[in-house]
Amino acid sequence: MSKPKILVARSIFPETIDRLQVHFEVESNQDDQSWSKAQLIQKLQGKRGAFTTGSERIDAEVLAACPELKICANMAVGYNNFDVDAMTARGVLATNAPDVLTETTADFGFALLMATARRITESEHFLRAGKWEKWSYDMFAGSDIHGATLGIIGMGRIGQGIARRGAHGFGMKVIYHNRSRLDAQLEAECKASYVSKEELLKTADHVVLVVPYSAASHHTIGAAELALMKPTATLVNIARGGIVDDAALAQALRDRRIAAAGLDVFEGEPKVHPALLEVPNVVLTPHIASATIPTRRAMAELAADNLVGFLVHGKPVTPLNPSILGGK
Repeated sequence: MSKPKILVARSIFPETIDRLQVHFEVESNQDDQSWSKAQLIQKLQGKRGAFTTGSERIDAEVLAACPELKICANMAVGYNNFDVDAMTARGVLATNAPDVLTETTADFGFALLMATARRITESEHFLRAGKWEKWSYDMFAGSDIHGATLGIIGMGRIGQGIARRGAHGFGMKVIYHNRSRLDAQLEAECKASYVSKEELLKTADHVVLVVPYSAASHHTIGAAELALMKPTATLVNIARGGIVDDAALAQALRDRRIAAAGLDVFEGEPKVHPALLEVPNVVLTPHIASATIPTRRAMAELAADNLVGFLVHGKPVTPLNPSILGGK
């Protein structure tokens, strides 16, 4: 009996490829080429499954052109590259990789917050350029983390992890805004208080964005929101590109309407708005919040678990549209 065919759309750990080959006929992109939509459609012909990352857009056009496709397993917790409604309509399962990256991403979010507040990137560039000739009392003086007010927009697992680090590790006052309020026990564990978005922006010394991307959350932070923030405040985005209006943020940084920003995600990434590259008071990283070897391995393994679980055993681990499973 022939094995089902699957596509691995990006380069991944060789050990994960080896595991998948036990169950499937695997076409892999270990050269890590960037494919156009037409190329992706061509590669998906005859495939029952796809191992995807945030780079591969699975929409109605792709699904219509790939009638044999039954599952797309994302090696990411985010899935804004999936049109889940279109996948559900076509009977194609969508899965993601939650939980395994929570603590690592929270670590990085806090690291980016600290680097932003303490002007680490600016000072390193200054040093590397040979400009450090003497000490001065205000040389790269930033803002404190300990005892400051931390505002978190998006209080899911990662947001809660950042809250715990701030409250328990640095004695920060934690406030948050979310679509729905956490239960009292979770609030107590995070030492976090629920406030309106407007109050959070006006009050917080450091604002961290961890909200999922959707049409409703597009430009959650734009010029109007930036204008509400303290001129001494910082903004950190580890959520998704499009949550922040990058052009408006670059202007606010240039005008010093806020003190600094730290960004791991961007609109239109891997392209970065050129104005962000021209302002000194921003820390920029290339979407690496989950980038530790143990965590990336766990993400890859969970995506593989979903492919094997669904196509071999009929039981995926983390389905996003489980309604389709009734007919499988």
